[in-house]
Amino acid sequence: MWSLTKATILTLSSTYFLSTTSAFPNSNPLETQQTRDVNNLRARNIVSDSSAIQGSYDFIIVGGGLAGLVLASRLSEDSNHTVLVLEAGESGDANITQINTPADTYYDSLVGSEYDYAYQTAQQTGCSNRNISWPRGKVLGGSSAINGMYLVRPNEPEINAIHSINPNDTDEFWTWDSYYAAMKKSETFGAPSADIAAEAGIQYNAASYGSSGPIHWSYPGETFNLVGNWTPSLATLGVPSNPDPASGDNSGAYITTSSINPSNWTRSYSRSGYIDPLPPRSNLDILPSATVTNIVWKSGTSGNLTATGVQWASSSTAAKQTVNANKEVILAAGTIGTAQLLQLSGVGPSKYLQAAGVDVQLDLPGVGQRLQDHISGSLIYGTNAETAGDEHAAGVATAEFLSYINSATAYVNLTTLLGSDSASALISSAQAEIDSSASSLLPLGDSTVAAGYKAMYDTITNQFYSSNSGQIELLLSITSTSVLIQAAIQHPLSVGEIYITSDSVFNYPYLNPNYLVHDADLTILREGFKMARLISQASPISAYLTGETTPGSSVSTDDEWDTWIQGAVGTEYHPTGTCAMLPLELGGVVSPSLLVYGTSNVRVADASVYPFELSSHLGAPTYGLAEQASTIIRDYWNGVSTNPNATTTSSSSSSSSTSGSQESKNNGAFPTFAYGSRGIVCATIACLAGCMMVL
Repeated sequence: MWSLTKATILTLSSTYFLSTTSAFPNSNPLETQQTRDVNNLRARNIVSDSSAIQGSYDFIIVGGGLAGLVLASRLSEDSNHTVLVLEAGESGDANITQINTPADTYYDSLVGSEYDYAYQTAQQTGCSNRNISWPRGKVLGGSSAINGMYLVRPNEPEINAIHSINPNDTDEFWTWDSYYAAMKKSETFGAPSADIAAEAGIQYNAASYGSSGPIHWSYPGETFNLVGNWTPSLATLGVPSNPDPASGDNSGAYITTSSINPSNWTRSYSRSGYIDPLPPRSNLDILPSATVTNIVWKSGTSGNLTATGVQWASSSTAAKQTVNANKEVILAAGTIGTAQLLQLSGVGPSKYLQAAGVDVQLDLPGVGQRLQDHISGSLIYGTNAETAGDEHAAGVATAEFLSYINSATAYVNLTTLLGSDSASALISSAQAEIDSSASSLLPLGDSTVAAGYKAMYDTITNQFYSSNSGQIELLLSITSTSVLIQAAIQHPLSVGEIYITSDSVFNYPYLNPNYLVHDADLTILREGFKMARLISQASPISAYLTGETTPGSSVSTDDEWDTWIQGAVGTEYHPTGTCAMLPLELGGVVSPSLLVYGTSNVRVADASVYPFELSSHLGAPTYGLAEQASTIIRDYWNGVSTNPNATTTSSSSSSSSTSGSQESKNNGAFPTFAYGSRGIVCATIACLAGCMMVL
């Protein structure tokens, strides 16, 4: 059928198995017609014409972001189940170079483009009454397609605390052992080169990572001398280097992993990892530019609400279309979008629904409540050392350089940050304020939401504050011609809310994270910035810094710090908590099986379910959450007895394998092929690639 030279075979096989379009198309020798043809297969499960979708699917996933595409990939492994993803944003194909190129996160960012929701918070009384920008990804892959690519695991005590606060987690999906295995299932670790490791001071334990998952965890292909000065400088301040931050204790200083594919130095994100490498799947459709407007409920029923499908529209002026769900509607629209959609569908605090003109289907007070976020800011220094910003300004455009992103971090516990006596005093003071905080920070006034806040508050002040868990994250940034040292609070006691103000999904909801309204948050963040300044004065990094330009010497007293902080800080891009996994009596929205209380077939599987902030960036834990959600759902519908601890990182032994599937299961990045004529091209490439690897 084909006439293939050896060169063509190599071109086809390598292009397919790298799984991403090159970030550097003008210089890539493989950019031939054959590779473009194969790259077109990236879109084979993505539908451009909405008339091609079916009238009903077993599972409808709302949101094609980080979690949504994981779910789509895993649920469609069972070919007897049909899956539809509806994503409000575009496919991303028109800007794939910007998405794929790690350095473009800084130098050609998609923040502020059509791929960004560009939310704004309400005026923040704790931040000089400022409205603060909240970028969120609006594209296939969601924020994983436009974010800073940090991959940092949470701590074991944090995950176990989720289990402890949810006594109905009898299957123990939300314990560290099970969750850790789920995170590893999503990963393929790539060690740095010896030269990069030596210059940057990178330490790692490869056994703490997955080895055959869809998302690459690795390091940039270039580094700088400043990076190698990070961990020894922190060590002089009592923050030790952590050689193994991925196995349950992420405290200390280290160079963290990033979502970079080291085979071609491109971004590894949920689309490139979980969707693009798939063979053609007749049971999976992904429709971009489709905004879900509301869930459709079965009429005339008593007891739990049952979703029969969803309505969606391509724009605010387009007609709504309906697609039916045979089994479940799964919400993966993120901390903002999921809470907004539930409320628009009549599920949420009745007070807010009625004010927005939405008929109340289910008064569920916790929807949109206890909104939390990491808040952060940066001190800025001049430098006599070379930075990535210098190389970029000089026009350096090698693949290795364009893979460079910031990855030097440190998580500092409360005792190290404040000193033993001051830490004890802050803990005692905060614990004494639990009742007053619950009454003053929760405007809804619901007793169950208040009870859940107290449970969260108690977990933070009694467990996290007194543990080794990081209360401040410190980060080094050298992607400009200056040096930035950033501080970010990790377990805020300040919480807020999201609620709709109209009955249209195209009108943004009211967003109020209530930044810094709790005194303990301001104290911890202030001390974080003081430590950031101490880092700049510590050896060896101090030799390369030439003076603090922001905020500068005019800020030194606590009052001066507080005034500067309130006018300077913003989001670290990690909102969570609006659909919390908590018991119903604690204002919870979903059970440990991720089922929305009061519904029979609507689940939430995204970062909105965390009941409190984690001391990590949200990408790594949310890949684990989506893997757990996929197993929960598949096991339920396939009649499998749940055993989360059987989850494996091996691509040859999926815990979710079922006899009803026609496709061999594969937990890893590379697919198997069992879809007849639609899979011939992919199967041929796979066979040819195998031959070439043997050669």
